[in-house]
Amino acid sequence: MHHKIKDLLKGKDTCVLATVSGSAPHCSLMAYVTDDECREIYMVSHKQTKKFQNLMKNPAISLLIDTREEDAGSGPSNTKALTVNGMFQKIEEGTKKDFVRAKLLEKHPHFKEFAHHSDAEIFSVKVESFLLLEGPVNAYFERVD
Repeated sequence: MHHKIKDLLKGKDTCVLATVSGSAPHCSLMAYVTDDECREIYMVSHKQTKKFQNLMKNPAISLLIDTREEDAGSGPSNTKALTVNGMFQKIEEGTKKDFVRAKLLEKHPHFKEFAHHSDAEIFSVKVESFLLLEGPVNAYFERVD
């Protein structure tokens, strides 16, 4: 994996999650953490949300992670935008779910009540591809096997 992709994924902790139901897209601001290899991205949502209902109907997702806040003073030519395409996967009860919840709460301790709510669902995005844009012209695409 290209080091710039991994650095951006590990350096940030929020993204925009795009889901779809029928022909209508839906975007949600989400907190996340990754596995060590950045092949899975973990999040938590309540089951009754529109995004979670969309994920249950259509597991294909897209994420956007960017550096616009850090690069605000230097102009758009320095901004990086990473599009991640992948598939939603529920994480069933057990050791992995407990591990992922702990990892999420380590980075996002303010989510403790939210993540332990009876309606909370911990899930992963299994990454299929990355598209990294550096400024308006430079692009790097990588498929994940």
